[in-house]
Amino acid sequence: MPAIERSEGGSKTLNAGDATIRPWSDRDAGDLAREANDRRIWLNMRDAFPHPYGIEDARRFIAAAPPTFFAIERSGHVAGGIGFSLHGDIERVGAEIGYWLGVAHWGRGVATAAVRAVTGHAFATQPELRRLWAVPFATNRASARVLEKAGYVLEGTLRESVIKDGQVLDSLMYARLRRDLE
Repeated sequence: MPAIERSEGGSKTLNAGDATIRPWSDRDAGDLAREANDRRIWLNMRDAFPHPYGIEDARRFIAAAPPTFFAIERSGHVAGGIGFSLHGDIERVGAEIGYWLGVAHWGRGVATAAVRAVTGHAFATQPELRRLWAVPFATNRASARVLEKAGYVLEGTLRESVIKDGQVLDSLMYARLRRDLE
């Protein structure tokens, strides 16, 4: 599992290759708005992710981000975001992981390194957690490949399970179990 290092000010960071995973900060709003404001990113995200993505959207997100949502930083600037959402009730042993990267950072292994780091962090910090899962759109082969490289296993296709930009799409169920890391 990845080592958690302390940075200035005592906040936790994770090493993810040439990227750093760290908590969101108010000073990230400009970078976040710039990187997130791309229709190619929006097409692979849930509808809660706005497009166009402006500075006020970034400020609202940062103000409301739970402690399990992180910035992906490269060369001192936000390159994207990653996080996991814990569930309750009978699903309290599972969490959904999600991530995105600005287009300039695609194809460089950044997302794979980030998913690996946050997967290890989630299992290290959440003792009851048994399973992390993700459901990329079936049309998003790059995201599916990120999950596969990070050790997630394709469990199935959820046929006609989502609608995005007016199109009904399949989504893919990927998961990584705690026991797979041990």
